[in-house]
Amino acid sequence: MPIRQLKEGSEQHFVIKPHLQNSMNSVPKQLKSAQNGKVLAGQETQNVKPQNQSSPPSKSRGRRRGRGGRKSDQGDALMRPSTRPCTAEYTVAPPVTARCSTAVEVDSNNGGKLCEIVQAFPTSSKSLSFAQRPGYGQIGTKCVVKANHFLAELPEKELNHYDVAIMPEVSSRNVNRAIMAELVKLYKESDLGMRLPAYDGRKSLYTAGELPFAWKEFNIKLTAEDDGANGPKRVREYKVVIKFVARANLHHLGQFLAGKHVGAPQEAIQILDIVLRELSNKRYCPVGRSFFSPDIRKPQRLGEGLESWCGFYQSLRPTQMGLSLNIDMASAAFIEPLPVIEFVAQLLGKDVVSRTLSDSDRVKIKKALRGVKVEVTHRGNVRRKYRVSGLTSQPTRELVFPVDDNSNMKSVVEYFQEMYDFTIQHTHLPCLQVGNQRKANYLPLEACKIVEGQRYTKRLNDKQITALLKVTCQRPRDRENDILQTVKHNAYDQDLYAKEFGMRISEKLASVEARVLPAPWLKYHENGKEKDCLPQVGQWNMMNKKMINGMTVSRWACINFSRSVQENVARGFCSELARMCQVSGMEFNPEPVIPIYTAWPDDVEKALKHVYHASVSKLKGKDLELLLAILPDNNGSLYGDLKRICETDLGLISQCCLTKYVFKISKQYLANVSLKINVKMGGRNTVLMDAISCRIPLVSDIPTIIFGADVTHPENGEDSSPSIAAVVASQDWPEVTKYAGLVCAQAHRQELIQDLYKTWQDPARGTVSGGMIRDLLISFRKATGQKPLRIIFYRDGVSEGQFYQVLLYELDAIRKACASLEPNYQPPVTFIVVQKRHHTRLFANNHRDRSSTDKSGNILPGTVVDTKICHPTEFDFYLCSHAGIQGTSRPAHYHVLWDENNFTADGIQSLTNNLCYTYARCTRSVSVVPPAYYAHLAAFRARFYLEPELQENGCGAGQGMKNTRGVGESGVRPLPALKENVKRVMFYC
Repeated sequence: MPIRQLKEGSEQHFVIKPHLQNSMNSVPKQLKSAQNGKVLAGQETQNVKPQNQSSPPSKSRGRRRGRGGRKSDQGDALMRPSTRPCTAEYTVAPPVTARCSTAVEVDSNNGGKLCEIVQAFPTSSKSLSFAQRPGYGQIGTKCVVKANHFLAELPEKELNHYDVAIMPEVSSRNVNRAIMAELVKLYKESDLGMRLPAYDGRKSLYTAGELPFAWKEFNIKLTAEDDGANGPKRVREYKVVIKFVARANLHHLGQFLAGKHVGAPQEAIQILDIVLRELSNKRYCPVGRSFFSPDIRKPQRLGEGLESWCGFYQSLRPTQMGLSLNIDMASAAFIEPLPVIEFVAQLLGKDVVSRTLSDSDRVKIKKALRGVKVEVTHRGNVRRKYRVSGLTSQPTRELVFPVDDNSNMKSVVEYFQEMYDFTIQHTHLPCLQVGNQRKANYLPLEACKIVEGQRYTKRLNDKQITALLKVTCQRPRDRENDILQTVKHNAYDQDLYAKEFGMRISEKLASVEARVLPAPWLKYHENGKEKDCLPQVGQWNMMNKKMINGMTVSRWACINFSRSVQENVARGFCSELARMCQVSGMEFNPEPVIPIYTAWPDDVEKALKHVYHASVSKLKGKDLELLLAILPDNNGSLYGDLKRICETDLGLISQCCLTKYVFKISKQYLANVSLKINVKMGGRNTVLMDAISCRIPLVSDIPTIIFGADVTHPENGEDSSPSIAAVVASQDWPEVTKYAGLVCAQAHRQELIQDLYKTWQDPARGTVSGGMIRDLLISFRKATGQKPLRIIFYRDGVSEGQFYQVLLYELDAIRKACASLEPNYQPPVTFIVVQKRHHTRLFANNHRDRSSTDKSGNILPGTVVDTKICHPTEFDFYLCSHAGIQGTSRPAHYHVLWDENNFTADGIQSLTNNLCYTYARCTRSVSVVPPAYYAHLAAFRARFYLEPELQENGCGAGQGMKNTRGVGESGVRPLPALKENVKRVMFYC
């Protein structure tokens, strides 16, 4: 059976390498190397098939900017030259013309020496252009897939942009839309010249053709809809000023889509996107770029007063086939529109009508309802809406308020009886507070109902997440049918706004040429029956194989935090795990240093220290190599506390196992855990055959370091807790399998990684350089004996709107980190953004053809697309590198922003796909390139290292925290440092 990866939350590990002070000096004098596209001696031709460029060469290649870096005056950290060349021989060919002006080239007329061209790196986005597509990939088995992209014909009409100013200013988009809808209703046939404008809900109005005026003021009266059929209406007056701003250039957009212009005309694309969203804004509940409605599919209860709404995502994108409308299915949690008393009963999971609420109940209710809109139900047709600001601490029967300036008081119960003839039944319950704190109004719970259509933005609990995933998990064929049904239901051909602007949308999924890349051969230990392996449909197993570098565990202990696991059961589990580690290729002592220790989860720190000191005492000073920990299935903060204490306080490598797996011992689970233990101890499970035989283009020829980086942000509702940045880097070459990691806390919601490179003043040494890139480069040199001569940087979690900002800042940091190690040390960099949070889905052309799908009905692992639905000119591709398990597979989107190594399309696509088979924690190819995956796991782990008060309260630096460490320059308290022995042996996987 293939070994599946454990749930991400069950065990995550990474290594922080020590800061190495050793000096490294001298500059490389000569290195034989092969550039991209050059055949290495003994290399199979299928692995280096020349690129057959099926598109015209890019016209902007020569405009790629140079790379540069500040020379450092620190002479104590120079990098030494390579001392261990790869075993394969290289044929040095004439240099390939670089797509940017600064790539390291091999000059055959200069003895094969590396020639570096160092130029200034651009300091603003105006002087920066992304890497242009070098051509299209050719490797792999050709096939056809369908994508959820629908061709949108470019209109021929003139697009005009107008500024809208509404006074008094309104913060609600819905109110703004209501005002503009009333304006269009009143003035379309007169002042607007029969134009039907599209409005973004804020400050911009767009028309197809000019309005009869350049500036005009309108007075609009808006009547409140919640005042009922009878009685006086609340009428508000608004002044609306519409002013001409600019005319959008559709010719520029057409040139861009045809690949004749590099810069995307974002304004024209944005206008057309707003036009196609206009009707849906009126029909559905808009959330970001998605639309939801309880009418699309019956809402499903998620528990505690929440329900899931089905909807769809919609976005207009520039692609090689033209403008493309990307449509995908979506689901989100909404607050169920229940009477408030019923909502509270669901939230607390008990009857509240006949019971008194506890203080903890009140806190939970207040937290759940704060900011939620409710409507009153005690006034007949009048359904006035209010936003909840709080909850009274007193029951309704005790609440009184002043009714006049003479401080005459009246109870809430009396007021509702006299004013509305409404008898409050449940006077033991508190009241909702609505309005501001200075003038709060009281509303009895039984007189309120939650307004429909409010998205729940706070954290879901585990049960709610499980229920939501059941709703969202769709097989590929079902998802494809729902997408087609959505497009049909939206009836873009009948859309008045689309007609007004001359837009037509196809109702057919885009048919796209794709290729299925071959799986790489994997190398295992020579002592196993199977010394190598070719994965089948993205998976394989450990049967008859041994880890290529199995480590030794001689000194280990076990701590049991699960009260349901008896000592003999725990002992039997540990024995089976030790045996599996031995079978898999490790040397594992079957006996623990001390007997298995049972402890309460509440005493985690005391118990861990007891086990640690008892073991060290028995070992007479030797270190404990591994701690096994058995945890309850629902362990709350225990897992995070254990990792924080072990790794930042005691210096212990730990492996956690849940109770359910201890009772139900399976070989698959034990084999998976053994893989994790081996890499944590510093071993390798498998490596690419092409890596050890030095046949990976632009990796095997010269020492190459592969980075992965990610930033994880606090959950919604945590307004000030820090973001966590993580960077990992390969520490072995040519294997590129081991990754060391560094993490840091930074400002709340800051996406740019602040500590990539930094300097500070030291009283003795003066200006000192540091940062994660610099430390990982030094760590690579110490681990391999060579300095990296090429950098490949996979950056996860960056949205398209942040591409320029992230590239400018982080590539500059890489340059400075390199320059601080050695003057003129500027290895060529390839910077690739990895995106998973997109809505492109790929479907098999024929779902009945089993040869074109995996067992789950998804496209085959290795499917790559770089045509039609990809960017018109830039270097991007979609890669589905994994086999689906359930639901519809999401391909990863890779966008090469900067490429000084001159990768071909085949080169970067094959490298990325092959790396996905080296993920250490399971015997499956994974959906995201491992360095990016590891960085994500490292950042997730580091959140456990935050001070406990910070984790629980979500407070910012300096608020409610132990004053154990100083606050850094950014105002964020730094993470605690890992112990030196953990840094030395721990490997993040």
